[in-house]
Amino acid sequence: MRSRRYASRVPAITAGSLTGKDPLTWKDLFVDVDSATVWDADWAWSLPLVVITVIFHVIGLVLLNEQVIRARRFFLRGRGFLATFSLVLGTATLVAIFLHAVEAGMWAGVYVLLGALPDGRSALLFSLSAITTYGHEHFDLANHWQLMGALEALDGMILFGLTTAFLYGMIRELLPDRAGQ
Repeated sequence: MRSRRYASRVPAITAGSLTGKDPLTWKDLFVDVDSATVWDADWAWSLPLVVITVIFHVIGLVLLNEQVIRARRFFLRGRGFLATFSLVLGTATLVAIFLHAVEAGMWAGVYVLLGALPDGRSALLFSLSAITTYGHEHFDLANHWQLMGALEALDGMILFGLTTAFLYGMIRELLPDRAGQ
């Protein structure tokens, strides 16, 4: 019966309301504050997950960057630039994918813990779909956890932005080495 309760709060824009016969009021435009408490648990679980996954991701990228700096010595020794560059970039990409998979696994674990999804397989599939903003899986979170899926997509955008910036910076850092050869 939840939909009926909320349906009364959603303003109905009809031909009559557009002509002024049934005008909307300010009260019609605001959400019932009591219904907003349904989302409190979503925020309470999602915000720490966003912070944890971003910190985890940044630490992983920093550790990866240290390895890229070590690999840079091969560039300076005059070895095959293209082969070394491709190997370093490919390895960095695989490590970044691993980081994203672990982060999706963190979200999936919370979904299973909360009972938002029935099992680990569907939770991981949903989580990978949400974190990549692909969003075409046939699994749906339990109604009161649905905001978490959107917040996971937001987290994914942040994480993929960090990864993109890192890979771009890595390429920009390594390409000048070729000019020095």
